[in-house]
Amino acid sequence: MSEPVRTKDLEEAIDAVVSSYDGPDEINNLESAALPNRRAVIEAFVHLVHVVYMGFYSTRALNRENLRYSTSEHLYPAYEALVEHIDRAVRYEEAAGRLDEHASGWAEEVVLRLFRMLPGLRKCLNGDVLAAYYGDPAARSVEEIIFSYPSIRAITAHRIAHVLYDEGVPMIPRIISDYAHGETGIDISAGAHIGEHFFIDHGTGVVIGETTDIGNNVKIYQGVTLGALSTTRAERVNGTRPTKRHPTLGDNVTIYSGATILGGDTSIGDGSVIGGNVFLIKSVPPGSKIFGRARANTATVEGA
Repeated sequence: MSEPVRTKDLEEAIDAVVSSYDGPDEINNLESAALPNRRAVIEAFVHLVHVVYMGFYSTRALNRENLRYSTSEHLYPAYEALVEHIDRAVRYEEAAGRLDEHASGWAEEVVLRLFRMLPGLRKCLNGDVLAAYYGDPAARSVEEIIFSYPSIRAITAHRIAHVLYDEGVPMIPRIISDYAHGETGIDISAGAHIGEHFFIDHGTGVVIGETTDIGNNVKIYQGVTLGALSTTRAERVNGTRPTKRHPTLGDNVTIYSGATILGGDTSIGDGSVIGGNVFLIKSVPPGSKIFGRARANTATVEGA
């Protein structure tokens, strides 16, 4: 038999928690009804994932006759949820003085623009899936990759979140990218620009910062950080992309596990290979091969 609840003590603890909300701390915000709902945003995102990979997630047999109906089953609820919670995020940021006023109907237009981009996003993600298939000898099929590769889940979330980020939507892109981070261990900021045929092998512990620029046909391994040097906080203007703090990777670059590349002025030239555990804060020219225990701005460079 468990001990009876000590009602008086429990009520005193509840009173203490409630009283703690009377202070000036930032987390004491009680305007939850005005904020976007994280769970609703994630549910809307999952609907979009189903639309992107319909044949892999459908619980019924699909064909051209029922495909439109099945797509509508996902896009209608996704539309309603995204419009509502984007509007909540915008109105909340406006009230807080962090965002200029948006016209009525702006959220609807943003969501419709996202939906119109879905065919192009599907084609781009198909390229990412093929990059994984051809870049990983352990991959036995495209189906296996879509079902089980964390990098595909992370990049799918990123490509959707990035559209909303570019539209200037507050909060919602970060909710989507954080959800993917929790699911995969891969942390890609919604602001990062990522080219076509992108593959993260294994993926755990990868961090890609907000102002990172990545070219086409880039492959990185687990534990890679594309980060910023320590900086003071700089306020962005009306939701615009902030000052570049993260590196730029050219086309056909490979970065092996544990490498750290920092700084907005740091560029990795086309076709370069960065070895495992290398630490870079200086640019390298196209075709560089950097290996060894590099420190700060030094490294063993071949073919540079």
